[in-house]
Amino acid sequence: MVERSAVKILVLDDESFMLKLLNRILSNLGYSSVILCDSGRAALEKIADVDAVPNVILLDLNMPEMDGIEFVRHLVDRHYPGSLILVSGEDERILQTTVKLVRAHKIPILGYLHKPVKPDALSELLESWAPSAAGAAGMAKKVYAADELRAAIEGGQLVNYYQPKVAVATGEVVGVETLARWRHPADGIVFPDQFIGVAEAAGLIDDLTKAVFAGAMAQAKAWQEMQLPLRVAVNVSMDNLASLDFLNFVAELAAKEGIAPQNVVLEVTETKLMQDTRAPLEILTRLRLKRFRLSIDDFGTGHSSLAQLRDIPFDELKIDQGFVHRAGTDETLRAIYDASLSLARQLNMEVVAEGVQDREDWDLLRRTGCDLAQGAFLSGPMLPEDVPGWMKLWRERVRTELFLTEDVRK
Repeated sequence: MVERSAVKILVLDDESFMLKLLNRILSNLGYSSVILCDSGRAALEKIADVDAVPNVILLDLNMPEMDGIEFVRHLVDRHYPGSLILVSGEDERILQTTVKLVRAHKIPILGYLHKPVKPDALSELLESWAPSAAGAAGMAKKVYAADELRAAIEGGQLVNYYQPKVAVATGEVVGVETLARWRHPADGIVFPDQFIGVAEAAGLIDDLTKAVFAGAMAQAKAWQEMQLPLRVAVNVSMDNLASLDFLNFVAELAAKEGIAPQNVVLEVTETKLMQDTRAPLEILTRLRLKRFRLSIDDFGTGHSSLAQLRDIPFDELKIDQGFVHRAGTDETLRAIYDASLSLARQLNMEVVAEGVQDREDWDLLRRTGCDLAQGAFLSGPMLPEDVPGWMKLWRERVRTELFLTEDVRK
């Protein structure tokens, strides 16, 4: 725990009254190392002093000479190593957009506060600051070469983890999503955001997806023999759908392992616009005719859009996690969540809410009648051998906790 008196704070606001008020609040909270600035230019001069660089900046947005967003750009240019808290009278949507912008610049942001500032709320945000936060956020992820990834695929270094999907109405575990990990001999577990892009750029995505799918079907068979008939989902890139070979591979492997097509979900994510959509449309339509389930992943982001719903016979829609977590209290997120849910219902599609992080998210899904839930509130991704044990614990949690309270839909 860092002593409050040791945390260096800079407050930037063009209103002298706000500067005095925030200074008094910080002093009462025990933060004694505080610098007050009434303009962005003055603040940047303070930051130029290596010994005076603040750990946290309390930043107003609407200032006459240099607004808060321009100030953030200057922080980026100066490689500012600390964290930000937005303090503003602007509306919620502007604050949320600014938070996303700051994060896109890789500057840690502890949160935002509306004026007038409540001491307890400010204290809570400052308590979340840690010396390692800035350093960890700024660490560049290792970039892997295509040859190294190719060797990993051929050498069996890809490992499948599985994240549960649960029926919201009953708590029943109905399926899992397969999530690939690279068990690197030197770096340990490597996550997909560090190798999927490499695979697509180097023409390795077919080999990667086929390896993941083969492992998922073998595991589905093992669970089936254990009397755990889980529906297994596998992520598919649109690049996989450029050749009819993929259709044959999926159908033949599922049949070989004795897995019914209805228990296989292909989650399609379109990371880039396809120049020629004829092959993907044909393959997906034929897979649907064979009774494989098709899911539109990350709906509302990237190219996962209304055009895809129009053109492809999906029977499952996954609402992106960015529109699920905190949708119960955020009007903008709630509007997008409700619209996605309503659209799916009108198209007779099953709906999966991704990114269910806490009880508030879960209760929202129950109130609105969402079909399936997925996220950390239920479980993170796990190795296949851990799934049966988790299912026992989840059933007990459902019995003793999640469905004892008064029905939230009333």
